[in-house]
Amino acid sequence: MPKLQGFEFWSQTLGGARHVVAPMVDQSELAWRLLSRRHGAQLCYTPMLHAQVFVRDANYRKENLYCAVCPEDRPLIVQFCANDPEVFVQAALLAQDYCDAIDLNLGCPQMIAKRGHYGAFLQEEWDLLQRMILLAHEKLSVPVTCKIRVFPEIKKTVQYAQMLEKAGCQLLTVHGRTKEQKGPLSGAASWEHIKAVRKAVTIPVFANGNIQCLQDVERCIQDTGVQGVMSAEGNLHNPALFEGRSPAVWELAEEYLDIVRQHPCPLSYVRAHLFKLWHHTLQVHQQLREDLAKVKTLEGIAAVSRELKLRCEEDMSRQKEGEKPSGSLPFFHWICQPYIRPGPKEGNKESGGARSKRALEEEEGSTEVLSKNKQKKQLRNPRKTFGPSQKPKYAKCDQCGNPKGSRCVFDLCRSCCKKRAFRETADCPGHGLLFKTKLEKSLAWKAAQAQAGSRDPGSFPEVLGSARA
Repeated sequence: MPKLQGFEFWSQTLGGARHVVAPMVDQSELAWRLLSRRHGAQLCYTPMLHAQVFVRDANYRKENLYCAVCPEDRPLIVQFCANDPEVFVQAALLAQDYCDAIDLNLGCPQMIAKRGHYGAFLQEEWDLLQRMILLAHEKLSVPVTCKIRVFPEIKKTVQYAQMLEKAGCQLLTVHGRTKEQKGPLSGAASWEHIKAVRKAVTIPVFANGNIQCLQDVERCIQDTGVQGVMSAEGNLHNPALFEGRSPAVWELAEEYLDIVRQHPCPLSYVRAHLFKLWHHTLQVHQQLREDLAKVKTLEGIAAVSRELKLRCEEDMSRQKEGEKPSGSLPFFHWICQPYIRPGPKEGNKESGGARSKRALEEEEGSTEVLSKNKQKKQLRNPRKTFGPSQKPKYAKCDQCGNPKGSRCVFDLCRSCCKKRAFRETADCPGHGLLFKTKLEKSLAWKAAQAQAGSRDPGSFPEVLGSARA
């Protein structure tokens, strides 16, 4: 049976999915996907997987896909980052029996993607992308899809999308931001770009960006004409977003922890999800933030979550009739709601606008000018200093300029010492390098073996002869 393509694939295999949970590194794991599906998500993506690691490492495949097989977790699209057609297809072939489509990540804007040369940093290499999509389209038994970011120019974005469609892409997710729009520089996603792409291609299109509630989903579909809407940040802060509900945070936190007990995942994933869910409450009850960060077990995380629930119930009992949420929040802090990332201008206002973060950190004085991370370090170690003038001075290695070992026999850093000790077959006890000692032991052992061997031949015939007798 030939594989379905385009709109047939979207309507039949994906069930005409309109509400989609985005691929999120270490955040769209099985437990979170199941929680999201219970609350209105119709299609989920795996976290972004590294194609090359997926091919060479059986444990990576097992941890990220093979052990996560679950009948309720469909339809499912597996996303890979890759920059080599053969490697991408090899990884996809290993994954295709566990999903409904394979997605190529062309949208990751992070520095790790730049260093690894994948994600949004491939968007100028159209020849390479054509070869990757074409080969996958020919070799796989499931459709290949793509998730992209836009170019500043609408025309170039449209040409980019048409190129991917022509190469064999069967569904396109368009994140309406450029690769430069990330973190505090994110800004609003351009639905105009998405709308132009939707009009220009003949395959289904999903929109990504500016989705904080169900009304945003409906407005995006109406404004752009896309087939579905994908959410990442909005989903992390409110997994019931696609239901159009904003429940109490503990309701979804407790449900998620129950699912994790059935489908375990790394504790770091669980902690990250709880930080997102309880984000607004942790701004009020900041002392529990440290507890959540330090706890080492799943039950420990559950205990912190229960304590947060008790604090919220106390806050609710003190709430006066007709009282409104403080600040700019639409709901009280114990209700699931969006987090609006502050832009660079807002960040400058908060810090006074005149001085950079680095300038603040380099000032001497109270801990108020230190970053939160450095304040935490100073709490753990009150004698720790951060000012450049207060940092201890180290003698430098003559060869490379790094700090040299205080007990090095050559007065070098460990790296330079290791090279010299190896070259000269010497020891440096200060760095724990014993090339000379190990060589002497090796020679002594070989000499002992040779001496023992010279004695054996004389006794061997006697033993052999007695055995024959």
